[in-house]
Amino acid sequence: MRQIAFREALREAMQEEMRRDERVFLMGEEVAEYNGAYKVSQGMLEEFGEKRVIDTPIAELGFAAIAVGAAQNGLRPIVEFMTWNFAVLPLDQILNTASKMLAMSGGQVGCPIVFRGPNGSAGQLGAQHSTAFESLYANIPGLKVISVSNPYDAKGLLKSAIRDDDPVVFMESELMYGDKGEVPETEYLLPIGKAFVKRPGKDVTIVSFNKMMKVALGAAEELAKEGIEAEVIDLATIRPLDWFTILESVKKTNRLVIVEEQWPFASVSSEISYRIQKEGFDYLDAPIRRITSADAPMHYAPNLVAAYLPDVPRTVKLIKEVMYLKK
Repeated sequence: MRQIAFREALREAMQEEMRRDERVFLMGEEVAEYNGAYKVSQGMLEEFGEKRVIDTPIAELGFAAIAVGAAQNGLRPIVEFMTWNFAVLPLDQILNTASKMLAMSGGQVGCPIVFRGPNGSAGQLGAQHSTAFESLYANIPGLKVISVSNPYDAKGLLKSAIRDDDPVVFMESELMYGDKGEVPETEYLLPIGKAFVKRPGKDVTIVSFNKMMKVALGAAEELAKEGIEAEVIDLATIRPLDWFTILESVKKTNRLVIVEEQWPFASVSSEISYRIQKEGFDYLDAPIRRITSADAPMHYAPNLVAAYLPDVPRTVKLIKEVMYLKK
């Protein structure tokens, strides 16, 4: 099977859906003339023209509002944010209009729209450009939240998101746009709301998503050297949360560790922990544990960046504690 970059997988998803449905269009900062800040939309202006690939001003609230209005009137916009850190500005449109319109209109007016872009930290970018937002948006009824970790899932889930009749928050990572992975040349869709087992195992369950999957899989590799077989689950969709897949794994492994880039309070791991202790308490042989970002803004200095984010050594140490092995 061919290998393509993460950015190419996203581009193919948008191109295929725009060819399929003339109501789909892309708008955002530098998506047209500059081919996208991360070159995700490279060549799309030439193919689809300026009416369907639209450069916007640096005014996230304004162009998000235009897109939400378009969605309510029969179009299917894809809104690219240069980073989800800038999407704090249009949160009013995402929270108060996109997510609520179907309910407020008694089911008469929907909002089929995709908000997409890179999320979380990407190295030394400072506190205002380094926040992970999955748990914030997952807290909002009416939104679907997707956070992908590889090109195959990115393409299949973005195509499903564009076809979905609900507003979808789609989160990527600047650090993964160049990552390559196997993607079929034939069309495929992946289901929203389904977690994927990326590595089977029997001793402990590790759950993660987005770029922290690299930490989860890296920890599993290290543990395998010591004869510990970890099962690694990629959530892919944060809301709706597929806790059933996690529970089935925990029934087998009896232990659960969650790795995420969120701040710890009211995080995705908090919701997972509640669900699994409620539905699977009798299957647990140890407390559910998690490793998150530090409960503080992420600063610029490289030593503070390293201390802030989950990593493989600390994850391995935590898993050994869960398994009551020597610390």
